[in-house]
Amino acid sequence: MTDEPKTAAPYGTPDAPRLAVQGEARLEFDPEIAGIGITVSARGTDRRTALEDLTRRNALVLDLIKGYGDAVEKLETGSLSISPELTKHGRGERVRAYHGHVYVTAVLSDFTALGELTTRLADLDLTRIDGPWWSLRPESPAYGEVRRQAVKQAVKRAREYAHALDTELAALVELADPGADEAHPVHADFKMGFAGRARSAAGPEMAEDAPALDLEPQRQAVHALVNARFIMNRPQL
Repeated sequence: MTDEPKTAAPYGTPDAPRLAVQGEARLEFDPEIAGIGITVSARGTDRRTALEDLTRRNALVLDLIKGYGDAVEKLETGSLSISPELTKHGRGERVRAYHGHVYVTAVLSDFTALGELTTRLADLDLTRIDGPWWSLRPESPAYGEVRRQAVKQAVKRAREYAHALDTELAALVELADPGADEAHPVHADFKMGFAGRARSAAGPEMAEDAPALDLEPQRQAVHALVNARFIMNRPQL
């Protein structure tokens, strides 16, 4: 006859009490990347004119961004639209003009280049800039550092409880993130936004001497919380 496996008591035993604590850490880090959104617009009395202007301005924006080389980590076109503007004409409606929009996003790691690029983009005709949105890379070592600090804080707290009972920790039996089985979406923080001014089509597309915008990166707060369970030696009560 074999012995039945023993199931651990959920709250420990008098000889091995179980201690549950939480460890928490919150640190701030300099951002590693910044994203901007660029909306390129065009307007024409017919669809072909609007599309040609939109194509030309979009190409100008893409060439300008690509000109910053390795400072640009990602460049993507998000959406494109050409829509008619209707106006009443007698008893019916007619197309007054066509409006076109292209939305482009860019992620940069060089914040000096970001300030210069943002100014040059904002100086383009019918171009809107939103951002920057500061962030850390998903694989940033900052996240690991905060988790390590949270674990150390949990051990420290558990030891303080054990010392209050004149005993010591014997073993760690569980370490887990709160709600580890649940998904937590991450939302970008909007730091600031501004729009490039609209200028006459007869004017230059871009002023080469536009001053670079001095951007102050927003520090990123990273938070970690961990649940830990320990077994203590028998306390002397």
